[in-house]
Amino acid sequence: MVEEESLRVVRCGGSELNFRRAVFSADSKYGTTAPCQSGCACVPGILEKELYIFCVSGDFVKVYSTTTEECVHILQGHRNLVTGIQLNPNNHVQLYSCSLDGTIKLWDYIDGILIKTFIVGQKLHALFTLACAEESLFVITNNEKPDVFQLTSVKLPKSSSQEIEAKELSFVLDYINQSPKCIAFGTEGEYVAAVRDFYLSVYFFKKKTTSRFTLSSSRNKKHSKNNFTCVACHPKEDCIATGHKDGKIRLWRNFDDDKKYTYTCLHWHHDMVMDLAFSVTGTSLLSGGRESVLVEWRDASEKNKEFLPRLGATIEHISVSPAGDLFCTSHSDNKIIIIHRNLEASAVIQGLVKDSNIFTGLMIDPRTKALVLNGKPGHLQFYSLQSDKQLYNLDIIQQEYINDYGLIQIELTKAAFGCYGSWLATVEQRQEKETELELQMKLWTYNKKTQGFILNTKVNMPHEDHITALGFCNAHKSENPTLVTTSKDGHFKVWILTDDSDIYKNAVGWTCDFVGSYHKYQATNCCFSEDGSLLAVSFEEIVTIWDSETWELKCTFCQRAGKIREYCCDLSDFMFVFKPSEPRPLYIQKNISREEVQWGVFVPRDVPESFTSEAYQWLNRSQFYFLTKSQSLLTLSTKSPEEKLTPTSKQLLAEESLPTTPFYFILGKHRQRQDEKLNEALQNELVQLPLTESIPAINELLHTPAHVLPAASFLCSMFVNSLLLSKETKSAEEIPEEEDMEQEKESDDSDEENDSTENFQDTSNIEMGEAVIHQLSKSEEKELRKFRKVDYSWTLLPLSLTSSARTPDCHLVPTLTCAGVLSLLPLLNEEEETAVL
Repeated sequence: MVEEESLRVVRCGGSELNFRRAVFSADSKYGTTAPCQSGCACVPGILEKELYIFCVSGDFVKVYSTTTEECVHILQGHRNLVTGIQLNPNNHVQLYSCSLDGTIKLWDYIDGILIKTFIVGQKLHALFTLACAEESLFVITNNEKPDVFQLTSVKLPKSSSQEIEAKELSFVLDYINQSPKCIAFGTEGEYVAAVRDFYLSVYFFKKKTTSRFTLSSSRNKKHSKNNFTCVACHPKEDCIATGHKDGKIRLWRNFDDDKKYTYTCLHWHHDMVMDLAFSVTGTSLLSGGRESVLVEWRDASEKNKEFLPRLGATIEHISVSPAGDLFCTSHSDNKIIIIHRNLEASAVIQGLVKDSNIFTGLMIDPRTKALVLNGKPGHLQFYSLQSDKQLYNLDIIQQEYINDYGLIQIELTKAAFGCYGSWLATVEQRQEKETELELQMKLWTYNKKTQGFILNTKVNMPHEDHITALGFCNAHKSENPTLVTTSKDGHFKVWILTDDSDIYKNAVGWTCDFVGSYHKYQATNCCFSEDGSLLAVSFEEIVTIWDSETWELKCTFCQRAGKIREYCCDLSDFMFVFKPSEPRPLYIQKNISREEVQWGVFVPRDVPESFTSEAYQWLNRSQFYFLTKSQSLLTLSTKSPEEKLTPTSKQLLAEESLPTTPFYFILGKHRQRQDEKLNEALQNELVQLPLTESIPAINELLHTPAHVLPAASFLCSMFVNSLLLSKETKSAEEIPEEEDMEQEKESDDSDEENDSTENFQDTSNIEMGEAVIHQLSKSEEKELRKFRKVDYSWTLLPLSLTSSARTPDCHLVPTLTCAGVLSLLPLLNEEEETAVL
C-alpha cells in the first residue's frame, strides 16, 4: 500500500544541455577496470583513464562519460537555473557551479557529493576561475537595471561549515554582456577582455586600467553588422580573437596601447560567428556558427584551415579539454559532440531536442513507452523517460535541411500510432502562399528485423486543405487497421489497409474507403470508441457519431458555446484533473512551474500503483508528464526528495550502518531454513549468519570511495573470507567451558554407543536376509557429529566468490572439487546432502 503523501512536482529530464559551454575534466589519475580479451572487466590492476564532461541542465549539473556517453552523476542542490560551471584550478577532482539562486557550490564530481555552499546573495549569470586567484572566483552579476551587468570578484572565505556567506565582492568591469562567451581571461590572468555591441574592453589587473576599442565602420554605418558576438584569448601570447555578426574573425594585438593596436581579419562564415576557442598550445583557433561546420584556423592563417562539416545543427559553444586532445561542440538541437584532435567525431550526447513548435504534441510509443514528439526539422524523436536520453530519430521528410531563415521549410504537423505500435501515420506540409499548399500523408509499418519504421504508403494531397487531426482504431477485435483523417475542407476520410500485391511481390497498402461530411462545416477532431464500434467526429461546435461498420450517421450533439477544441488551459499556475462524467475537478495542483507549460501526456504504468485516496487514484494506472517552454520534463510524484536522489547522491544521507544487501536476502533465507533443521537435530543449537554491519571488510569496501580503494586483488581474499564466516567468534572464557561440556557429553555418549552396538549385533544376527551394515567406530561417530554441526549454506555462494584462482582466460576455478564433495556425502544425511549438492 502506498502511503498517502501530498503530490509534488518533480523534474524528470529534458532540459537544455547547450545553455552554457560544456567543461572537460582533467585527466583522471584513477581509472576503470579494463576489459580482458574475453570481454569481462575482471582483471585487477589494469586501469583506463576516464575523462568526464560536465554540462548545465536546468537546475542540475550532469556528468557524462566521454567514452560511454552515459550520465555518471547528476549534481543537484541548486534551487534555480544553473548558469555556470568551472573546474577548481587547485583541485581537478572538484567542480564549481553558480546559479540564479545566488549560491556557488563546490562539488566532488568523482563521488557526486556536495562539499561546500557559498551564499553570495545576488543572481549569478556566469562563473570564471583563475589558477593565480586561489581564494577568489569571478562572476557576472546585474544591478537593479535588468540589462546592466558587471564582472565581479568574489572572495571565498575559509570555514569548516558546509554553508558559508561570501559577502566580500570586488567590482572589476562594467557594461558587459551576460553571456560567458563575451568574457575571456588573458595569459596567466594578466587581463580580462569583454565585448558588447560594437565595443571591446580590456581590463589590466596590475595597472588597474581599462582600454576600450571600437570598430571604425560602426561609427559610419547605421545598420552595420560588425557587432561583437564572442571573444577568446590566446593562452601563450597577448592576442585576443573576436567573432562578429558579419561572419568575420578579428585578431587583436598591441591592445595595451590605445593608439598602436592592430587587428587582422579571418573570414569564412557567411553568418554570425557563434563561438571561438583556442587550442591548449595556441597554435589553432576553432570557430563555429550556423553553417553547422567546425572550422580550425591553424597558425592564424586564412589559407591554412581545416573543416568538420555536417554536424547537424548550429554550433552554439566550443570547448577544449585541458590536455588538448579533445574538443566538444554544443548545438542548437540540444546535443554535444565530442571530437578528437584530428577532427573526427567520437561520441554524441543527445538530449531532448528543442523545437520552436511542437506541432505533433506529445505521444507515447506503445512498444518502447518512449516519448515521441517533433525533433530536429523533419524528424520525430523517440525519448526515453526512464533513462532521460534520446533513443533515436525517425527521418520523416527525408530531405536535406537547408538553414536559411528566409526559406519556407517543410513542416511535420501531425503524427499518430496505431495497432499498438505496428503502424505510424504522419502528415507534412509546406505553404508559401494561401493558394499553394503542399500536403503529404505517409504511413509507416514497424519492421521487427530492423527494429524501426519503414515507409509503406505515401499519399499526396489526401485533403484539399490543412489536416486538423488523425487517429487509428485501436480496438482489440479490429481485424483490419483503420485510420481516420479530418480536414478544414469540411470532410473526414476513412483509410483502410488493402492487399497491394502484384506478380513481383506480396504487399499491402492504404486506400481511402469512405468520405464523410456534415453541412460543409470544418472537421476539427476525431476519435474512435474503446471497442471500435463508433466514430466521433467534431465539426466546429457539433459532435457527430458514426457507425464504424456501415459509416452511417447515428446521432449528433450540439454545443453552442463555441468551437470544440482538443483542450485549452494554462498550466503555469494551476493544473485541474477532471473525470469525464463530473463537472467538478477531481484534483487541483498549484504552482506547477515557474514557466509556461505547453504540453502534457499520460503515460501508462508497467506496474500499477495502489493509491487509496480518491484524489490520487487517477495516478494508479498512468503517470502524467508535462513539457515546459524551455523543454524541461516535469511529472507529479509522492516520493520524497531523498528518494529521488541518484545512488551516488544518497551517499550523503547514508548512515554508518550498511543496509541489507541482496546477498544477505539470498543467504539469509537459506540460513534460516538450515537453522530450523539444526534446532530439531541438535537440541535448539543456533547458528546465525553474521550481520553485514559487523564485517569490517564489507564496511571498508562499500563505504570508501572507489578511487582511493586499494587494488581489487588485495581486497578479494579479505572480502571472500568475511563472507565464509559461519559462526560468531566466541570469547576466551566460553571456549574452556564448552570443551569440558563436550568431553562429558562424549563420555556419556560412548556408553550409550556400546549398548546400541550390542543390540544392533543381536538383531543383525537374527535377520539373515538383510545385508550386513558396517559398524561405525567412535572416531567415525565424532567426525560425523562435527560435520553435522558445520553449516553448508556457504556452498550456495556463486563460484566467483568461493574461487581462489583464475585461469588466463578469466574462467573461475573452484577450490572445492567435485571429488572432494562426493567424499563427504557418505557422512551426511539426506537434508545435508541436498544442501551440499
